Amino acid sequence: MGPERRVILGVDVGATAVRVAAFAVDGTARHVRTRAYPLLQPLPGWHVQDPDVLVAATLAAVSACVADTAGAEVVALAISSPRYGVIGLDATLSPVTPLLTGRDTRSAEVARDLRVSGQSRELHRVTGTPVHPGSPLCKLIWFARHEPYLCTSTRWWVGLKDYLVHRLTGTLVTELSSASGTGMFDVHRRVWSAGVLDLVGVAGSQLPPVLPTTGVLRLSSAAGQAVGLPSGTPVVVGAGDGPSSSLGMAAIDSTVAGLTLAATGALRTVVAAPLVDPAEIFSCAALTEDAWVVGATANNGGNVVRWAGGALEPDPRPASDDQLVAPELLALAERVAPGSDGLVMLPYLLADRASAVDPGPPGAYLGLRSEHSRGHLVRAAVEAVCLHLGGVRDRLTELTPVSSVRLAGGAFRSPLWRAVMAAVLDCPTQVAGEDDDAALGAAALGLFAIGLAADLTEAVTLLSPASARAEPVAVDPALAATYRCLRAKLPALRTVVGRAGEILDEVAAGPGVGWRATTSSRDVVGG
Repeated sequence: MGPERRVILGVDVGATAVRVAAFAVDGTARHVRTRAYPLLQPLPGWHVQDPDVLVAATLAAVSACVADTAGAEVVALAISSPRYGVIGLDATLSPVTPLLTGRDTRSAEVARDLRVSGQSRELHRVTGTPVHPGSPLCKLIWFARHEPYLCTSTRWWVGLKDYLVHRLTGTLVTELSSASGTGMFDVHRRVWSAGVLDLVGVAGSQLPPVLPTTGVLRLSSAAGQAVGLPSGTPVVVGAGDGPSSSLGMAAIDSTVAGLTLAATGALRTVVAAPLVDPAEIFSCAALTEDAWVVGATANNGGNVVRWAGGALEPDPRPASDDQLVAPELLALAERVAPGSDGLVMLPYLLADRASAVDPGPPGAYLGLRSEHSRGHLVRAAVEAVCLHLGGVRDRLTELTPVSSVRLAGGAFRSPLWRAVMAAVLDCPTQVAGEDDDAALGAAALGLFAIGLAADLTEAVTLLSPASARAEPVAVDPALAATYRCLRAKLPALRTVVGRAGEILDEVAAGPGVGWRATTSSRDVVGG
């Protein structure tokens, strides 16, 4: 990359790794660096990370990407991260808790209480965020119930990106996208909700000021030295990973939904103003002041197929994170007839945020016979995940019209995944051009924020011309008919399995069974 080039860095801090992509402003080059970090599970339902480990990994990935682009001018860094994490900081801005990630479900009882009491509907109406264990609102109520001493010593409650931006710039702020995912922010008035904060027991002064997602800060001298960039380099605070992904997929037309599939799945579309789902399934989060992303995350995504591929026998060879399951297993599944010869899977291995039922039915294979092979088990899992995501699309179209879908994620490199997903959706379907959609979305938002693009669409096209040339996926009419028939039968199957699950829960919770968590979050972070 020659000295005449200008690049922008998109920093996507994911669930288990950070991905930093350097995009040439003219779209002619791209460099990507990643660094992994662990997701810790010290107790059942607890999913936490050390915030400083994530910061160190981010700095290392940025530094490596900067070295790859030696001689180029880095015009800005722009950041994307998950929206549901929570970190407690003391008065010196040091963590007193680990990062409680969006996967952390210790507050499930809090979420149930809010739904049973009827408070969840009004909370969702005000904040645009459904009440679920992953939301910061439920996590903070859990802290107030179980660790009140910790709450009294916590000066700030922040998200992951807030902490990272502070470490990069020396300024503690949040932004509209992350704030709108906390469950405590009034998305209509664009302020922290005093009524919700009273319920949670948090003062407004404990939450950071809210900037636009296009807000620009400056890289500190210490951070600049760590990554090899001049102090003062613009740092665009950016949006959450979901809105960033929609932008990176160029799925920002209100009639287009972006569907991403990795370990989890997500379906989102963009509307002009906050739109609240009366069914309390879909969240609403800002991309910019006048672009809001409505969508839901399905916890049961590619991880279900990975489980199916490995639970009964080790894979022929390990699958990459993008592949989810070894290609040999997908090849076996491709040889199985659509509908898996009567084998049906319900993919609910995890409680699912995209489900209208709480906690929802358990996962199950139904119709299992001796003639069913491992290929059947894998194909049924692929079909189950696609059918589940198709149901999410159906519910989304009840909220706002969606006429086409763009697919993204390493899973859709597989012809099987593409064919099944397109047939289930049975509408115009395309595969987006880039896999690092959240990093691209962050960079595109950054390019717009610093004035090098007139609008978001131009920003994506400048950085990645391939994003405008998505590959159409043909819908097989016979395959679509098969899945329409299967989908019609799924509600009855879910009901039956749900009843069976209730009986099994009673068995599992028999006399003398149970445990009570006593470990403190402070113990986990080492405070």
